[in-house]
Amino acid sequence: MSIFGNSIFGHKAPDTAPEAASAVGGKGAEKTDAQWREELTPGEYHVLRQAGTERPYTGEYWDTHTAGVYQCRACGTELFTSKEKFDSHCGWPSFWAPLAEGNVRYIHDRTLGMDRVEVRCASCDSHLGHVFEGEGFGTPTDQRYCINSISIRLVPQEDAQVSGTEQEN
Repeated sequence: MSIFGNSIFGHKAPDTAPEAASAVGGKGAEKTDAQWREELTPGEYHVLRQAGTERPYTGEYWDTHTAGVYQCRACGTELFTSKEKFDSHCGWPSFWAPLAEGNVRYIHDRTLGMDRVEVRCASCDSHLGHVFEGEGFGTPTDQRYCINSISIRLVPQEDAQVSGTEQEN
């Protein structure tokens, strides 16, 4: 499914709107601005809550190849995996698809004179980055989710397996 054109804009899924996130138990959807400022570092707050952007080639994950799951730094929702991560050489972590479409939501972004698609966490409405299509990368979706490192946290595969399943003795 393409996220561009009429497939997404004007057709929000019922549980991806910010007001619906709190109704379905979204983590952090009901936090006040003061609570977010208290919980996040100034850099995290700027990107996650004010839709800022970190400088390219400065984030923690732009060149990481560790296997694991990338969670929203604000609420812990699982957003991407290392299986969909690829080297786009743009200076930010790039993924060709989210872990699950319901975990992210899209907003038509016309700021700074550009026409882009913003990607947000569906659970807490935090800004993650943008998604681009048709750039010629040899990925299955021909999409590049350009995500700020400061918006996500990598849980390495070993840690994810221990917390996600019961250990057998």
